[in-house]
Amino acid sequence: MTKDLNTGLRFGFLIHDVSRLRRVVVDRALKPLGITRSQWWVLAFLSRRDGMTQTALAADLDLTKVAIGGLLDRMEAAGFVERRADASDGRARRVYLTRAGSKMVITIRENVEQIELQILENVSEDALNQAAATLLTIKETLLELAGSEAETLGPDPEFMT
Repeated sequence: MTKDLNTGLRFGFLIHDVSRLRRVVVDRALKPLGITRSQWWVLAFLSRRDGMTQTALAADLDLTKVAIGGLLDRMEAAGFVERRADASDGRARRVYLTRAGSKMVITIRENVEQIELQILENVSEDALNQAAATLLTIKETLLELAGSEAETLGPDPEFMT
């Protein structure tokens, strides 16, 4: 059976719109914490894989080495992260959460948990599970199509879990 391309395109735009609007709402919820989206993404990734190299973190966040360097400079000055030389590669620097960074992750999770409950309050558990399964299938197909490029995408931060 042939699929309607217009339906697929609308679905793609809908995914984009939902993602963009979710970022807007989450950004608004986190604004009182004085943390930027880039900063909370760094914290989210490090909360799942503390000690990432600066290069891996840049790749996962789709940032240049210069951009991640400046971002980490600001986060280090704020006391959220610290960078240390890699024990096996003197050129590489690893990024670790500090105690303040770990506390901020907990605060972010609490704030995001509340907003996620609001976002999903009109969606049944069954509908949510079906949507997640559908998106996972699409993601797997996209990863196959992306091939070697997908390796630079890194794993999901699975932030607030």
